[in-house]
Amino acid sequence: MKRREFILALGGAAVTWPRAARAQQPGKLPTIGFLGSTTPAAQSQLTAAFVQRLRELGWVEGHTVTIEYRWAEGRSERFAEFAAGFVRLKVDVILTHNTPPVLAAKQATSVIPIVFATAADPVGTGVVASLARPGSNVTGLSSQTPDVAGKRVELLRDLVSGLRRFAILANPDNSYVALEVSEVQAAARMLDLEVALFEIRRAEDIARAFEALKGRADALYILPDPLLFTNRLRINTLAVGARLPTMHTLREYVEASGLISYGPNWPDQWRRAADYVDKILRGAKPADLPVEQPTRFDLLINLTTAKALGLTIPPMLLARADEVIE
Repeated sequence: MKRREFILALGGAAVTWPRAARAQQPGKLPTIGFLGSTTPAAQSQLTAAFVQRLRELGWVEGHTVTIEYRWAEGRSERFAEFAAGFVRLKVDVILTHNTPPVLAAKQATSVIPIVFATAADPVGTGVVASLARPGSNVTGLSSQTPDVAGKRVELLRDLVSGLRRFAILANPDNSYVALEVSEVQAAARMLDLEVALFEIRRAEDIARAFEALKGRADALYILPDPLLFTNRLRINTLAVGARLPTMHTLREYVEASGLISYGPNWPDQWRRAADYVDKILRGAKPADLPVEQPTRFDLLINLTTAKALGLTIPPMLLARADEVIE
């Protein structure tokens, strides 16, 4: 390459290279501590959404930013361990999701900014002081899970003809569970439905719960939690075997043979979480960034599971679905 062409090419690269890279000292890239509550495979779509949006904002992994990944694999006792590790590494920002890991990160540091891609009820669980004024080193996106619990109960009633009683499967060690259970119970009373709670603290509790609920439920309402998410295929397989329709919050459960889900579009939330990380890496303070709420809610139905259960999905419900899995 001629000298003049080389200089021009180099100048062009300087123009297109992300401004974020030029803001860093040579050899020092900003570091994101990524605390995943489940596994890389289970969260691949969400991670990809986050990383792609970062790239659009000028943060290219390995070039302008470093991402340290930690995967708890549904084991809540690892959240505090990983959060403490990020503090020792002196990462520039911690990204996580779901209430338990957010609280673990908050307990580990009051200095390092923390962004949550999802949190069921960040005010009710003490993650932030308020949505408008987070008031600490934590901010992100609420998933409004308890707020739409009543809608999910109504959908379950519309889906299961003659529904009289259903069971909730939930991990009581998750701090938001009591909030959503209360909302589900209130919705059930309004619709004159009986509801019973079955606690899942460990993977070993899943089979025991299915034994205990035999003859006591016409359907299942599954509360989102890292432990239950990791075991979602097993739960749904047992539910189909017991001929119990399942209601979920997240599409991933329906992709793993669950019957129906209604909740926020998580890939969209993870993309928006990248915007928070971008602002913080460029100097913004978490306390000055209000917590945002979902803008997209999706209704998914798995027709293959419905057929296995012997259920006919009402045409009006099918027409309302954002996606049907066949």
